Amino acid sequence: MSQEQNMDFITLWDTVAFDGKESFTLSEDGKLVLNAGKDGKERLIAEFSAENSTSLVDELREKYTQLEAKVAEAAAEWDASEDKLKMADKVHTLKQQLNNAAALGNLDALLAKVAVWEQSITAIHDEHYAVKLKLAEQAEGLAESTDWKETANVLKEIAEQWKQSGHTDKYRSDKLWSRIEAARKNFNDRKQKHFEEQEKDLLGNLDLKLDLVEQAESLVNSVEWKKTSETFHRLTNEWKTIGHTLSKKNEELWQRFIASKAAFFDRKREHSERIAVEQEQSFIAKSALAEKAEALKDSTEWNKTAQAFAALMEEWKKTGRVGGERGDELWARFIGAQDVFYTNKHAHTENIRAMHEENYTLKMEILRRAERIKNSSSWGDATVEMNELLDKWKTIGPVAREHATKIWEDFLAARKHFFARKDENRDLRKQQFEGMKETRKVQAKEMVAKLLTDIQEEEDKIIDFKAALENITPGKKAAELRKHLEQLLQECEKQIKRLKEKYAAVQDEFGKQAEEAAKAIKAAAIAAPEVKAEETTIAEPATEAVVETVAAEVVAGEAIAEPVNEAVATEAEPATATEVVAEVTPVVAESAMPESNEIVAGTTTPADAATDVTEEGKEA
Repeated sequence: MSQEQNMDFITLWDTVAFDGKESFTLSEDGKLVLNAGKDGKERLIAEFSAENSTSLVDELREKYTQLEAKVAEAAAEWDASEDKLKMADKVHTLKQQLNNAAALGNLDALLAKVAVWEQSITAIHDEHYAVKLKLAEQAEGLAESTDWKETANVLKEIAEQWKQSGHTDKYRSDKLWSRIEAARKNFNDRKQKHFEEQEKDLLGNLDLKLDLVEQAESLVNSVEWKKTSETFHRLTNEWKTIGHTLSKKNEELWQRFIASKAAFFDRKREHSERIAVEQEQSFIAKSALAEKAEALKDSTEWNKTAQAFAALMEEWKKTGRVGGERGDELWARFIGAQDVFYTNKHAHTENIRAMHEENYTLKMEILRRAERIKNSSSWGDATVEMNELLDKWKTIGPVAREHATKIWEDFLAARKHFFARKDENRDLRKQQFEGMKETRKVQAKEMVAKLLTDIQEEEDKIIDFKAALENITPGKKAAELRKHLEQLLQECEKQIKRLKEKYAAVQDEFGKQAEEAAKAIKAAAIAAPEVKAEETTIAEPATEAVVETVAAEVVAGEAIAEPVNEAVATEAEPATATEVVAEVTPVVAESAMPESNEIVAGTTTPADAATDVTEEGKEA
């Protein structure tokens, strides 16, 4: 092969890309080798030549695709298989195909999947081997036993258990079975030798037949009819396989055996006849129960009908069995009617529960609102809202029994708390009002007195300014000073006018407030809201005492009028209009009181004017 051809192969190989390429090597002479794996050996996959260089890679890739499909098929079969050991041969074959395959692809990945299956199969084989090993050891432990009958039975059981113990690899299985066979042979040889020494055949058969007779006699009174019938057939077949025994005992044992068998089957026949009669009676009784159940299936008397169905079920259980298709049909009718009723009952219960939950949600909203406003000091608004909440409460239906009492008591507690606070506040306001009344009277008098004092001060200023005008010293600024004093006089006169107007306005406002106060006294004296009659019969799961308590709270809460002039209702007739105004609307009185800065705003005090005159005189 020329060097040029070698370069073509290598160039072609460099253009090929596939998963697992790193596991392959192409030599310069065209040999494609699978690199050494865990076994440490390389494997020749193919040789490139001038004839196959263009198609060999595709062929090898196609072979890998086929192998990949086989592995996928095996994987699906593995997942679907319940007995993984049935896959053992297929897994082994697939592993050999992969190890010998001339293909390009990720063979290691496929082998890894197969290896997982092999490990699972090996694990199952090991489990089965452990069971078989215990059986072999058990058999070997019995090889020297002298309890012939019991040991023979145990060895038979070991053989049966061996059949049920599952497969393992043939080499280990054959080796363990050889140990069991050797133990059984050793025991049987010893047993045979023992019976040979003691007329083994006759006595052995005697023991076997005596065992069969004893088994038969123990089954005479059995009520497991099917199982015991099969047992008698098996015992009969075993009897036929046992050879002769001592002649004087053989017939005696046979008569005992067939007598036991006949006694059992006579009882079985009588039982079947009696069962037939009883089942006919049970059929009539259960037909009546099914009809009763069907008559009740659409009932809406839920508790009563549920009790009736429970009683019917108890009666059904006490009634004898009805076999065959007739019994199945009766049961289907009976249980079908019961299912219809309980399905309807469940739907009804769910509707009631949903209604209770909705009502509970609405009442909890009312309760939470009552809890929020129970500490409110907006007495009028809160009183109205508390009573509206109670009215709304009465329009809502019942709630679940476990919530009814508590939520109602919590709502009453919130109302009681609010009205108790309201009563305390009313008394406190009365006390505070009494204490503030005299203070307000004094403030009103001081306000009027101050207005009069301010007017007098302005008039005094006018006198001072006029005196200053008369005493002006002639000079350069005499005319300017005169003009300034005249302006001050005008401002004082304006201020006096304003103060007198304010005084007149205050007096007029006091008069109006006195009239309004008189009207408020009359309104407060007759203001007493009625207590609704229905509030004394609140529809809620509570005792009569609780209802009376609620009614008393409603009366106590609504008997207190909420107008602003609440305190006026406690007075007789005020002595003067000024006192009435002070008691009813102290804010108005205070707003009418001018500040000292307001009185002298834009004016000059007599002291300031005197200072100006002195300065002017110095300049002159």
